[in-house]
Amino acid sequence: MNDFSYLHTNCFEITVELSCDKFPHASELPEEWENNRESLLLFMEQVHRGIKGVVRDSDTEQGIPNAIISVDGINHDIR
Repeated sequence: MNDFSYLHTNCFEITVELSCDKFPHASELPEEWENNRESLLLFMEQVHRGIKGVVRDSDTEQGIPNAIISVDGINHDIR
């Protein structure tokens, strides 16, 4: 589903699997958090990297609906 969402809806989804146990007991969650806290926080900080903003008309300063953004070297346009 992640690949489909990225390619067809411009939604970037991720799946994080921390262990082989799909449904860990609640008592195990604090240890899982401690084992992975730093990595997960660093991962969440990455949202601030890259290009972000609003595409605007240079004359009117109005946002341009459905603008298509292309990046050289990446074969996936974003709307």
